[in-house]
Amino acid sequence: MIPFFNISEKIENASENALKMCCNQFEKINEITEYNQLKVQKAFIEFGISESHFVPSTGYGYGDRGRETLDKVWAKVFGAEDALVRHNFTCGTHTLATALFGVLRPGDKMLCVTGTPYDTIHNVIGITGQGMGSLKDFGVEYNEIPLKDERIDLKAIEAAVNSSTTMVYIQRSRGYELRPSLSVDEIGQICTAAKRKNPDVIIMVDNCYGEFTEKREPCEVGADLIAGSLIKNAGGGIASTGGYIAGRSDLVEKCAYRLTTPGLGKEVGATLGLNRELYMGLFFAPHTVGEALKSSVFISALFESFGYDVTPKYNEDRHDIVQCLGLENPESLVAFCQGIQSGSPIDSFVLPEPWDMPGYDSKVVMAAGAFTLGSSIELSADAPIREPYYAWIQGGLNFHSAKICAMLAAQQMEDKGLLK
Repeated sequence: MIPFFNISEKIENASENALKMCCNQFEKINEITEYNQLKVQKAFIEFGISESHFVPSTGYGYGDRGRETLDKVWAKVFGAEDALVRHNFTCGTHTLATALFGVLRPGDKMLCVTGTPYDTIHNVIGITGQGMGSLKDFGVEYNEIPLKDERIDLKAIEAAVNSSTTMVYIQRSRGYELRPSLSVDEIGQICTAAKRKNPDVIIMVDNCYGEFTEKREPCEVGADLIAGSLIKNAGGGIASTGGYIAGRSDLVEKCAYRLTTPGLGKEVGATLGLNRELYMGLFFAPHTVGEALKSSVFISALFESFGYDVTPKYNEDRHDIVQCLGLENPESLVAFCQGIQSGSPIDSFVLPEPWDMPGYDSKVVMAAGAFTLGSSIELSADAPIREPYYAWIQGGLNFHSAKICAMLAAQQMEDKGLLK
């Protein structure tokens, strides 16, 4: 049934059954994808995008029409007043750090309401790495509210926010945790609760992995600032680097001052011919995210049918592209990642092995055969070698490629006598 690859009948049959299980969720994803695609397309038409917007600028980059219009298109799509979309954001963490340092000042108070945030932001805040120039080093006070039964605790949030709270920080995605990702509705509830206590509080959302998974974005429900990476959802698998910040115009301007320099902000920054791929990436993003969502739903259905714990379940609504898979032992974790790698278009010949990765307290095995190094919208799988032995899977530029990778992962486990 499957040409080009050696797949057992057991896995082929399980795949066919999984596809049937996914039909309803695929229909929902198609509806969201079409809505978001039309939203993006309308913005391109409204701002009259043409080849002239792709013309490179050099040096200071003054008067770069393509750069300035891209910010307007981005703001329109994400329901924001303004946006800052640049190829020279090096990664999502850099983008988030620029936003945080852009709007927070010594003596300000930052409150994270979704538990401890993702590992790479710890040094930025000062949870770890004191003395490195963190927010804490600059006198910004940090506190956090833990999740309650893996969900946001609205009562605790409302009790904690007061007139001295400068920023409420929200991480939309689950990151490397098993807790559910946040829906836009839940983000709206946080905004309402926080603004009720302090109308001037800044609501900032780490929007990574969540863009275009729903019909609305956080700025449309009360968030003041959102930020994300262009080698995740928002770049559509086309952008080769970069990030974005969007939200209130005064806050975006402060972030621009942080990225470049006070007084210059968004007025400088040569685009060097990269505008075309940033525009094209945004145009492709809704469809690519839809393919990634279908890939996650399929993986969930396939491995649930084999008897593994999965979160989210295949029939649950999704608010980011991350899929967690409980594989129960280190041997299965490694085999799964090796199977994913074997079907990747890039570096398929590489055999992932656990290693001591900086910043982690245990060995980590990673599978990623991507056209863009570190791209999380392309299919990848990461797994710390520790109990309860879960793999975190995200991405998939197209569903059919991700589907065969998932089947090859199951095949690798079966070949080693590990598949349940």
